[in-house]
Amino acid sequence: MSSAASQRLRLDAASALDGARRIVVKIGSSLLIDAETRRPTRDWLTAMAADLAALRARGREVIVVSSGSIALGRGRLPDLGARLEDKQAAASVGQSLLMAAWSAALEPHGLIAGQVLLTRDDTERRRRWLNARATVQALLAHGVVPIVNENDTVATEEIRYGDNDRLAARTAQLARADLLVLLSDVDGLYTADPRRDANAAHLPLIESLTPDILAMGGGANADAGVGTGGMATKLAAAQIARSAGCATLIASGQTLSPLSAIRDGARATLIAAPDGPMAAYKQWIAGSLSPAGTLTLDPGAVAALRAGKSLLPAGVAALSGAFEKGDCVRLIDAEGRAVGVGLAAYAADEAARIRGRRSDEIEAVLGYRGASVLIHRDDMVLDDR
Repeated sequence: MSSAASQRLRLDAASALDGARRIVVKIGSSLLIDAETRRPTRDWLTAMAADLAALRARGREVIVVSSGSIALGRGRLPDLGARLEDKQAAASVGQSLLMAAWSAALEPHGLIAGQVLLTRDDTERRRRWLNARATVQALLAHGVVPIVNENDTVATEEIRYGDNDRLAARTAQLARADLLVLLSDVDGLYTADPRRDANAAHLPLIESLTPDILAMGGGANADAGVGTGGMATKLAAAQIARSAGCATLIASGQTLSPLSAIRDGARATLIAAPDGPMAAYKQWIAGSLSPAGTLTLDPGAVAALRAGKSLLPAGVAALSGAFEKGDCVRLIDAEGRAVGVGLAAYAADEAARIRGRRSDEIEAVLGYRGASVLIHRDDMVLDDR
């Protein structure tokens, strides 16, 4: 994102939506599913699809994190209980209904919906994280609207998110989104609960998530059972997004076309992010990961990397370490001088087999068509020289 767009993200909700390049929109069950009929709210869904199509028409990429599968499944299986396996059964039945509803809403706009089911493991373990990111990137590259939901059919309590606010934040993180939009039953954050305190003041812009701000959500500890979708979880999600350089909007979804309403000046809370998503991602690679191996590069590869290129197998002279796909590895030159660090696209055994080879030889050597690079330039941080 340009510096001008980054500056716009700091002003207000409308300019944040206009300035973002890639946007994740989280939609809860209460907005999408009629509580009495247990069926999708067609008018609302139709209007939301038009909102998403309008963003796409302006050149934005959109990802939807959508609840609703369990609620829809219970509509078909009303005798289910409250055990985990009952929730999984409901999700199994309801997920196809949810995707059918999204597909039907997006189809008139010429948009295709693509299902992405995630658990917490998929967004917290590096190899799964890379696979999930690759799937989302491929869908966006083909013009598909990813519809993300928690994979409740297989998730145990230990690997569940439990609320889609934090799943949405992790999705924004792995997709390197510029903006996370959390649609809620209130139009942002207040100094107190506006439903109980008439003197509660709305906060249109938050520059930093201080303890005082977090306390306004009813509790700052996301791991202490503070709710399943309340304001506290939204602020916890905003913390995750902010650490990835992604701004967050908390806005009301209880109107038709809520994204259009934001662009037209509807009240919302913007939680700014200090850096863009790519800068935050590079900081994470450089400062948070311990290298699991080392790649020694030939002079041509070092020069290519410093010119902004990705690392090709042909440029690797030697390697060491028992790293896996997605692990961080050190990059050094032939004299042992540090060049940088990056995330490997192949495990050590496969990297050793394709080392020194041209990219068009990878499929013949490994037996499958994998990445054409050993480390993509986006997954690499070079030392300053």
